[in-house]
Amino acid sequence: MVSSEYERRIAARFATFDQDGNGYIDREDFGTAAKALLAEFAVAARSDKGQALYAGAEAFWQGMAGIADRDGDQRITREEFVTGAVKRLRDNPERFAEIARPFLHAAIAVADTDGDGAATVADTARVLRVLGVDQAVAEAAAAGLDGDGDGRVGEAEIVPAFARYFTVPE
Repeated sequence: MVSSEYERRIAARFATFDQDGNGYIDREDFGTAAKALLAEFAVAARSDKGQALYAGAEAFWQGMAGIADRDGDQRITREEFVTGAVKRLRDNPERFAEIARPFLHAAIAVADTDGDGAATVADTARVLRVLGVDQAVAEAAAAGLDGDGDGRVGEAEIVPAFARYFTVPE
């Protein structure tokens, strides 16, 4: 049984996905996040990076809907997120990482201004802020993602951390 404290923490993370604050997660929330990231980094939607980000957002939505949209209405309510997605993801966090990977890979590419396959810690914090994370939390989280201290955050660092954020109660 999942503890109520664990459920409360995960429910609070629901807001990260509910970009428009309407009380449910849907395809538009993922598109809104992609559009906001592209605007933040002045990347054209029709560019290769822009198209990859939108495709990653769609893949992420499809994966989330597949595991959480219990009634098939193309919307994930807070209850569905907590009782459906979280319980399933906690049992298999690697699956969540794979669902998120295309979006995260593309988001890193958008934030990677020098083309070396990683984003700076500062640009990683910008990504987090655009996605709705408080500035101080975003900066601390981005710094924490730089496990090797090189000032860069790549896919190998961000994908498992992202999965842990949504699947580990602490």
